Amino acid sequence: MQGGVFKNIGKKKARIEIIPLIDVIFFLLATFVLFTLSLHRLASVPVQLPYSDPIPHPNPPKLLKLQISEGDQVFFDGVPITMKELGYQLTIYKQAHPKDMRVLITTDDRALFGQAVAVLDQIRLLKIDQVSIDTSKSYPTGR
Repeated sequence: MQGGVFKNIGKKKARIEIIPLIDVIFFLLATFVLFTLSLHRLASVPVQLPYSDPIPHPNPPKLLKLQISEGDQVFFDGVPITMKELGYQLTIYKQAHPKDMRVLITTDDRALFGQAVAVLDQIRLLKIDQVSIDTSKSYPTGR
């Protein structure tokens, strides 16, 4: 037992492990695939972004304020009118301001949703396209 058994214990035969090699190769492959995908440019739609005009307009467009209240009450720039008069008043106002017709619709606490729809229908019939609806808070009647 002197020489034969202890000679082979110290020397191990070299082996190539294939599984860690495959892991490294797949990691490199995935890295290169993700890198090449990030280089691909995405197609986009051209959009004209709004810009601010530092110079104020000499004649800013007039903003018509319509406030809807209970019943058939509508305040046309603070003047109370009925829903029946609204179409006529809007027509006159549109003829006076043909190019810069802008409307802001507000309501008070007593306004109903149906009244707001009726006002929007009147505005739509006259083909007024610059309409804003204020939803921030309720205003006192007549404002």
